[in-house]
Amino acid sequence: MSRIEDNGPWFRQRWPWLLASGPLLVVVASIVSAWIAIRSSDGLVSDDYYREGLAAQETLSRSSKATAIGMVAHVKVTASSLSVRLNAKAPDFQFPATLKVTVSHPTRAGLDQTKSLSRVGGVYTGSFRLPAAGHWLILIEDGQNNWRVMGSVVLPTQGEFTIGEPDVKEADHK
Repeated sequence: MSRIEDNGPWFRQRWPWLLASGPLLVVVASIVSAWIAIRSSDGLVSDDYYREGLAAQETLSRSSKATAIGMVAHVKVTASSLSVRLNAKAPDFQFPATLKVTVSHPTRAGLDQTKSLSRVGGVYTGSFRLPAAGHWLILIEDGQNNWRVMGSVVLPTQGEFTIGEPDVKEADHK
């Protein structure tokens, strides 16, 4: 005959608790995840998506204006400065007295810089402090936000590079 041994009530045994610990941990982790999701903002979802859509359309319109006038920016980057030479196809185009130039890093927003460059002798020049290497986005706009051109550069670079429509004939812009 076999003998059945009484080990006490079930809650004093380790196996039921070991088996229940897996699902219990999942429930606790779900509650913690839900709390983190509720307390933090993801920053990607906009409350006013319609207004942002209109702003995006305006931005595209300004880029189209730059293409229509055949805007080309010749940009030269040095260790401490950035200079821009503009050319345009449109014969009646008036070059602005100042340009708004934004130099931004695709992933490190803390390094972004925006400066207003003044025109001296047909060239817009200003000081920028950029690291020696990296991928950068350059946005060039006129002061009245009528047009804009945007391009990218990988530093270090030699000489100048072109942003905008490449087939523009060199026009005297002085």
